[in-house]
Amino acid sequence: MKILVRNLARTSKEKELYVLFAAFGSVTECTLVLDKETGESKGFGFIEMPKTDEALAAIKKLNQSEFGKSKIRVKSSE
Repeated sequence: MKILVRNLARTSKEKELYVLFAAFGSVTECTLVLDKETGESKGFGFIEMPKTDEALAAIKKLNQSEFGKSKIRVKSSE
């Protein structure tokens, strides 16, 4: 299942995002969208989790949670 993560702090790192979601199960892909000019985060990213039950648990637990001093929004992107 592909997951959209929004409202990330501009200082967020891809590895931190990966670790956050890996606590809920297998993560096959983690992509933090970066600004081409500055190389900084644009404030959103995508996570791919192959097991639907693990992905749904991550969405439920992490939506509206604090991550990197920001309240993130997490939902299915499918």
